[in-house]
Amino acid sequence: MLHVRVVSPAEVTDRLIEALAADPGVSGLVVLRAAATRPDGDAVQFDLATASANSVLRRIRDLGLDRRGSVVVETVDAALSERPDPRASYHGERAPVWELVEARIHADAEYPPSFFALLVFAGLIGACGILTNSQILVVGAMVVGPEYSAIIAVALGLDRRDGHAARRGLLVLTVGFVLAIAVTLVLAACIRASGHTPRAYLAGVRPVSDLINSPNLFSVVVAVIAGLTGVVSLTLAKATALTGVFISVTTIPAAADVGVSLVYGAYREAVGSLTQLLLNVVLLIVVGAIGLHAQRAVWRGWQRRTLARPMCCR
Repeated sequence: MLHVRVVSPAEVTDRLIEALAADPGVSGLVVLRAAATRPDGDAVQFDLATASANSVLRRIRDLGLDRRGSVVVETVDAALSERPDPRASYHGERAPVWELVEARIHADAEYPPSFFALLVFAGLIGACGILTNSQILVVGAMVVGPEYSAIIAVALGLDRRDGHAARRGLLVLTVGFVLAIAVTLVLAACIRASGHTPRAYLAGVRPVSDLINSPNLFSVVVAVIAGLTGVVSLTLAKATALTGVFISVTTIPAAADVGVSLVYGAYREAVGSLTQLLLNVVLLIVVGAIGLHAQRAVWRGWQRRTLARPMCCR
C-alpha cells in the first residue's frame, strides 16, 4: 500500500476527487480546502492500493498536478486495516509502480562531484587489485563504482524516447570512465617509477588482468543476464539482487586495466580491456531498455486480464 499527499490548485481539486472516488483502490480520502501553502492549494491525502497505483498516479500526472501542485508518495510498511486486494500480486510478485520506478531512476541520475570521485576511487581500487592479482579488491571496486545509475538512466531514456536523458547519461559515463582511466594511469605510473610493482605482475603472472582483458562469449552472456537482473531487481525493489549486478559485470575493472596496461606497455591488453568495457556498458544499456519495455508490457497485460475477470474468479 502507498500513502499519497497532493497539493492541488482549487480549480483542479474537484476533478481530482472525482477520479479518486471512482477508483476502488483509493481509501481514506481526506480533503482540506485551502489548507496548503508553498504551493498554495487544497491538501488531499489518501491511501492507495498498489494494484491501482499506476492508473491513479497517471491520472494525477494527466491533471498536471506534478507541475502545478505537489505530489508525494510514501510506501506504507504496515497497515493494520489494509484490505486484501486479489489484483495486488501475481504469485507473490507485486506489479511495479512505474511512476516510482522512474522517479527513483531520475533521482539517482544526478551526477554531483561525488559520482565522479567514487568512479575514480573504484578505478584506483581496481588497479591495486590488478597489480596484486587480488580478486577481492577487484570485486570491491565493482561494488564501489556508481556507474549503474547512469547506465539505467540511459536505458530509461531510450525506452521513453527521452533523448536529453540518454545523451546526458552517455556523456557522464564517457567523462567518468575517461577520468577513471586517466587517474588509474597516473597511479600505475607512480608505482612503476617507485619500483614497487609486484614481482608476479612484472614476470607476466597476471591472472586477474588476463581475465578482464579477454572479452569472449561468456562476457556477452554475463552482461545480458546482469542487465536483465538489474532491471528486474530495480523495478521489483530487490536490493540484494541489484548489488549482485554491480559485482558481476566488468566495467570499472576494465577501465582500471586500460590505465595499468598502458603504463606497462601492454597495449594489446589495453585494447582488450577497452573492448570489454564498451561491450559491458553497451549491453547493459540495450538490455536495460528492452527489459524495461518488456516488463511494462507484461505487467500491463497481466493487470488488464485480471481486471477483466469477474470478481468471483479472481
